[in-house]
Amino acid sequence: MKSLPSFRPKNLSAWLVLGCSVIAIVGCSDTPASLPTTSPNAAEATSAAASPPATKPAATAVETELPYKFPLTGLPTDKEVKSRPFMVMVENAPQARPQTGLDQADIVYEILAEGEITRFVSVFQSQAAKTIGPVRSIRPYFVEIGDALDAVIVHAGWSQEAMDMMAGRKLAHLDEVYGDGAYYWRATDRKAPHNLYTSVDKMKQGAEARKFRSEWNGPLLTFAKEGQSQLTGAAVNYIQIPYIQGYFASYEYNAAEGVYKRSMEGKPHLDKETGKQLQTKNLLVLESKHKIVDKEGRRTVDVFGPGKGLILQEGKSQQITWERKNGMLRAYAEGGKEVPLLPGNTWVQIVPEGTAVKME
Repeated sequence: MKSLPSFRPKNLSAWLVLGCSVIAIVGCSDTPASLPTTSPNAAEATSAAASPPATKPAATAVETELPYKFPLTGLPTDKEVKSRPFMVMVENAPQARPQTGLDQADIVYEILAEGEITRFVSVFQSQAAKTIGPVRSIRPYFVEIGDALDAVIVHAGWSQEAMDMMAGRKLAHLDEVYGDGAYYWRATDRKAPHNLYTSVDKMKQGAEARKFRSEWNGPLLTFAKEGQSQLTGAAVNYIQIPYIQGYFASYEYNAAEGVYKRSMEGKPHLDKETGKQLQTKNLLVLESKHKIVDKEGRRTVDVFGPGKGLILQEGKSQQITWERKNGMLRAYAEGGKEVPLLPGNTWVQIVPEGTAVKME
């Protein structure tokens, strides 16, 4: 067991992920593969000696490149993306597992909430997920992340401080508990409160009905080209992140797909609807100041930095410092140069300072 500040891998194998951040989800190459050129086979060649070949147009290798990129994943698209993302609070209590829709989020943050639980901040822009949830309540540091992303914040309930923050800043948000229930539904196969869901279409309907600004004023991310990770650290095939009992997250590198596969409590973390194991192209583990502030165990969590951290991509890891700049939590190498993400989705694990992670 090694503490996060040292980031000294236990075994040097091969591992990494962070890149596809913000997140996952639409494809993996920067440009589509060239079309193959055709050539005659041996039988055609023999026949050609006796009679002239039939005239047909020569096949040519054509390389096309889509003109735009999704802002939060860096993946190619044929249309310029100007729409605001949605930031959805997703529960991670045992009764809420497996969740739905996290495999289609561009970016997912996992952060401690009150008591003995973590919660997911899931950000959707590039994919129109049909089911997302279970949806739960929001806290101030979650609001800070959504505000910085210029996202429409989607939640079911709040702490008073979080509501005061959203009201004071006049943030766009949809709250199932107070007035926006039409844009959510309750599933029948789970008990409340662990059965509340929404979708990208429902959230769009809510945003239009509430007359929220539709054009995005969010941050620009820095991406490298696919397969061109700039990490210089050790190889890592496996990492375990021990939040608290019952919330041990881990990732194992899949070299064939170039992604880190996520597990909870040692078992593959699957999407409820698709059965697909959650995965990420870019993985960030960021140390942050945490403090319990009331008898319910609510916390303050620093989402501004600077702090120590680790980034993983394509089987490699690198120690970093992190800081929120221009709306995003960004990774910096020694000397202050920003470490770019790889095209794809991103998972960000925000942990208390001194958290011991296990790496192999």
